[in-house]
Amino acid sequence: MDDLARLAALHGVATTYQPAEDVTVRVPEATVAAVLRELGVDCDTPQAVRGHLAAADREAAQRLLPPVLVWWAGSLPPAELTVLPAGTRIRLEGDEAGGWLPGEDSGGEPARDPDQDPDPGQVPAPEPEPARVPPLGVHRLIAEAPDGRTGAATLIIAPERAPAAPERAHGLLVQLYSLLSEQSWGMGDLGDLAALASWAGRTHGVGFIQVNPLHAAVPGTPTDPSPYRPSSRRFPDPVHLRIEDVPEYADCPDSDALAELAARGGELRREVLEKGALIDRDAVWALKRAALELLYAVPRTQEREAAYQVFRAEQGTELDRHATWCAEHAGDDPRAGADFHRWLVWLTDTQLSAAQLAAREAGMAVGIVHDLAVGVHPKGSDTSSPSLYATAVSVGAPPDAFNARGQDWSLPPWRPDRLADDGYAPFRDLLRGVFRYAGALRIDHVMGLFRLWWIPEGAPPAEGTYVSYDGEAMLAVLVLEAHRAGALVIGEDLGTVEPRVRRALARRGVLGTSVLWFERDWAGDGQPLAPEAWRAGCLATATTHDLPPTAAKLAGAHVELRDRLGLLTRPVEQEQTEDAADTAQWLDVLERLGLDTKGEEAAVRALYGFLLRTPASLVGVWLPDAVGDRRPQNLPGTWDQYPNWRLPVADPAGRPLTLEALAASPRANALLGAVREGVSARTAPPGARRV
Repeated sequence: MDDLARLAALHGVATTYQPAEDVTVRVPEATVAAVLRELGVDCDTPQAVRGHLAAADREAAQRLLPPVLVWWAGSLPPAELTVLPAGTRIRLEGDEAGGWLPGEDSGGEPARDPDQDPDPGQVPAPEPEPARVPPLGVHRLIAEAPDGRTGAATLIIAPERAPAAPERAHGLLVQLYSLLSEQSWGMGDLGDLAALASWAGRTHGVGFIQVNPLHAAVPGTPTDPSPYRPSSRRFPDPVHLRIEDVPEYADCPDSDALAELAARGGELRREVLEKGALIDRDAVWALKRAALELLYAVPRTQEREAAYQVFRAEQGTELDRHATWCAEHAGDDPRAGADFHRWLVWLTDTQLSAAQLAAREAGMAVGIVHDLAVGVHPKGSDTSSPSLYATAVSVGAPPDAFNARGQDWSLPPWRPDRLADDGYAPFRDLLRGVFRYAGALRIDHVMGLFRLWWIPEGAPPAEGTYVSYDGEAMLAVLVLEAHRAGALVIGEDLGTVEPRVRRALARRGVLGTSVLWFERDWAGDGQPLAPEAWRAGCLATATTHDLPPTAAKLAGAHVELRDRLGLLTRPVEQEQTEDAADTAQWLDVLERLGLDTKGEEAAVRALYGFLLRTPASLVGVWLPDAVGDRRPQNLPGTWDQYPNWRLPVADPAGRPLTLEALAASPRANALLGAVREGVSARTAPPGARRV
């Protein structure tokens, strides 16, 4: 290994990668050097590289502890603690330490593999005095060796696994903006989410509703409509507020002005539902902002003012920073306007919590599943703390069978070294913020806990490289915060995933994501995977927001759409033939299982019936599938050629449907009723019951 490769390995920068088992690609040296520079490593000359390597060798020889240690509850202490020099004194510092001390002496006892330990509850102690297991949390550990050396590390004590999923639950997957009720102001809101939860839970026994990321967007006109490029992942977006549900609404002296704004909101709704207009987030926000300014001026009751001040104190300086940033970018006075934006975050947080409460009161075992985007907009609120981010690179994906040129998502990555230096506090705070109102959390591109594809500024996506994160530490923080919130964790692990990553996630109770059309025996004959061969620890779905709705897939409409937009790289006839063959194979599987596939509605029900025959813990119904909508919410590879993230839920003819119409839809009720029946019959043998 040459010096640059050695230096790259020390900092988790890959010099090669494997897109397939039998293929190894070498990363351009210029990419390796550019990424190292982003991590603060000077590698411009051979002398600089050798100097860094020599310094690293000296540091390793003197180091008592690595920067981060993970101790899983029920397992042995980290090996690094058992090999400290005899007589080393260690102690914990911080609010969570609870006065923990292991005794006078540490070190000298070899570590054992916890997988080989016959008693998972046994925690062996350093001699001579038994150790007490530290409390769950993130601590600062200090070590003092007899030879005078000292060391410090972040010690993460995490539960063995994240909270478990219920025995079996089914739910709905919905892009919230797309679901308008008769009360919406031009796009779906948190009042609609609560109403959907109440109806679905009480009428169809639904156990969860998964929504798109509701993170704060980047202000501006036009605003980036993608929920996966937010300004901040830490705080929610007030565009989702139901204005009439703000308590100050009833006491506002400017009732006429509010009524006028509500009327204009109603017109936006009618334009979308009746006149074919696209959802216009900017127009919605302009009206809601004007209404909220009126409500902000209404004096709050003592009880509500006290609740607001508690929220401010809990969220601390991060809320202040975000609010100030929002004020500046909205053209408000930074000092006077910051409190308005803090108040907006609080209002949104309370309505998000109310939606989760409505879901639980409707009998849902899980409730609202929130979505955590993989990153943030390069010019957003979160990146106003620039020291955490690598600024001259962006996150994406290497070339694969679906994207021959790779992908650049234009998202700046967290620096793994800075995360470790901060004891993963930014990640912990982010998770705690979302878990406040979540029954479960979906982690977009969950593989990013372990590594991300970094693309240097100016380079094509194919000339990036993988940068490793401390996956065990990131996973431990995730499991710890999920445990504290009593919430499930679902990882979006579609695409190429290292086997070690899937094993680690499964071992710690993080559910995966399995999409029907992709579940084939890729290591064997490539045929559709039999239901009993699916993994149990997953959310099973028929489609996602990036894929065609099921009715479109069955009819081949998605191929026609991509051809019409010039997105195909092969003749349309070839695409249609292969897609039709893929669909036919799956329909044959359904028919062999005794499921009725005659007609589009029956075929859609049969596909979900197939999912119910798998052992998957969770089964998700894409809400547009319930009404036969054929339009994808997002078409990857397009920007202005297709109205991504701006379409309302519609019927098979493309006519938008309100939440009220959807709840009354015979087609929707037939599918959800069949799914509920299938959940209750999960123990029946294959073919015993038609769905």
